[in-house]
Amino acid sequence: MKKEKRTPAGAVLSDTILDLLRLNSRILTAGDRLVAPLGLTSARWQILGTMIVAERPQPVAWIARDMGVNRQNVQRIVNDLARDGLVTFQPNPHHRRAQLVVLTDEGMKAYDDAMQLQTPWVNDLADGLEPEDIEVTRKVIATLQRKLEDGNAADS
Repeated sequence: MKKEKRTPAGAVLSDTILDLLRLNSRILTAGDRLVAPLGLTSARWQILGTMIVAERPQPVAWIARDMGVNRQNVQRIVNDLARDGLVTFQPNPHHRRAQLVVLTDEGMKAYDDAMQLQTPWVNDLADGLEPEDIEVTRKVIATLQRKLEDGNAADS
């Protein structure tokens, strides 16, 4: 079998992916510390945010799909959020077994409080970076995400 060599772009992207994985871990850890006083974790906060962006109640499977993560993990966290009164379940008129997850007033307040904490944190993190550079990074990440979601990356 012939051993393929990375292209220059492939080599840089490989290193960047490793950097992104380390960055993701640090962001989750920092997020956990930031929202811990609110009784949240990064995962809980992310689910609440995904629900808000959706603008209407959705079943757990749809929330997981929107987040790009495993449904079972989202179900476990949603159950914890429900136990703590941040979300509730309502019947789904389109599917008997897949209940809709609905944000409660307490859940909305927790999310709003988290975002109030996030604003000075993210502003401090962005200090010294150019918005244009951040936008280029965002576009590259969005393109890679699209390629992976569309299956355009080789599955060798």
